[in-house]
Amino acid sequence: MKAPILKIGPYLIASLQAELTDTDLLELQDALVEQVGRFRSRGVILDVTTLDVMDSFATRTLRNIAQAVGLRGADAVIAGIRPEVALAMVQLGLDLRLSCVRTTLDLEEALAILDHESKGSGRRG
Repeated sequence: MKAPILKIGPYLIASLQAELTDTDLLELQDALVEQVGRFRSRGVILDVTTLDVMDSFATRTLRNIAQAVGLRGADAVIAGIRPEVALAMVQLGLDLRLSCVRTTLDLEEALAILDHESKGSGRRG
């Protein structure tokens, strides 16, 4: 798998690289859903800061990852959508927020959101 997954405390952080293929994205999806259970993770951050383009397949796969880890008990946040990528996604009619996927400007904000939600939900850390 080409996308590294880091475990930081109760969270998994996947850093998506520009050269990921559709197969790589599907492998990442499977790995994250499995690792949420194995590590009993409370949150997953999908860091897309390095992506120059997000096509419909990548957008749909990220949405699916967020929904699947949610079903496994973890919150998901997509961090770092670049301005030009956001504009292109809007022009193509792609919107992650329509499926209630949270997005943040950067990794720091994503961690803050997950920390806040974890404390607010009464989950143990």
